[in-house]
Amino acid sequence: MKTVLITGCSSGFGLEIARYFLDRDWRVIATMRTPREDVLPRSDRLSILALDVKDPQSIRAVIDAAGRIDVLVNNAGIGFLNALEGTPMDTVRDIFETNTLGTIAMAQAVLPQFRERREGVIINVTSTVTCRPLHLLSVYTASKSAVNAFSESLALELEQFNVRVRVVLPGRAPSTRFGENARARMKDGFPEPYDPLAQQIFAKWEKETAVTHASDVAEAVWLAATDSSSPFNIPAGEDAVEWYHARAR
Repeated sequence: MKTVLITGCSSGFGLEIARYFLDRDWRVIATMRTPREDVLPRSDRLSILALDVKDPQSIRAVIDAAGRIDVLVNNAGIGFLNALEGTPMDTVRDIFETNTLGTIAMAQAVLPQFRERREGVIINVTSTVTCRPLHLLSVYTASKSAVNAFSESLALELEQFNVRVRVVLPGRAPSTRFGENARARMKDGFPEPYDPLAQQIFAKWEKETAVTHASDVAEAVWLAATDSSSPFNIPAGEDAVEWYHARAR
C-alpha cells in the first residue's frame, strides 16, 4: 500500500486530494495547522497530523510519525490579494515563508528517504496566475513563481535518483477559501487610489464562467503521482488549461 503525505488538508484542494487518494486505497497522511477529525471519513488508512510548514520541529515530527512516504503533495499555501502599496512587509514575509519556503522545507525533509530508496514523487501545487501577469496579485504570484522555478531545478538534480517532481497549476477556484483567506489578511482593505481598479477586477471575475474545481486539482495530483509519463506542468481546471496553453502559444 502506497502512502501520500498532503499539506494543507483542512479545506479546499488539500481536503479533496486527501479524499481522492483515500477512495483509491492509499494510506493518507493529511496534515493541517489545526487538526480536525470531522472533515474526512474515518479510515484505518488515514492519519491526521498537525503541521506548520514554517516550523522545522513541526516538520520533523510529521516526517518521523509518517514513516515511509511515496508521494509528497505540497499544497499548503496562503492566498493574498492587494496592491503592493497596501501590503505590509510582514505579510509579504509570511506569504513567502508558507508558500515558498514551506514547500522547499517539506521537499528537503522527504528527500533522504526518496534518494535512498531511489523512488518517490514530489508534487508542488502552485497556480496559473504564474502564467500571465494579473492585477493585485504581485506578491502571491511571486511566491508561487518561485516554487515553479525551484521545482524545475530540483527535478533536474533528482533525476539521477529516479525521484520525480511535478507542478500542478490550478486556476481560479471560487468554491475554495482562497478569497476568504485573502480578505482576512487585508486588514485595511485596498489603498484608496487602487479601489476603482479593485472593483473593476472583481466585476470582471464575476462574469467569468470557466473556473477550477477542487476535483480538477485532485485528478491532476493523482495523474502526477501515478503516471511516470505525466508532463512536468499539469494545469488543473477549465480556466487553468486555457491560460496555460495561451501562454505556450
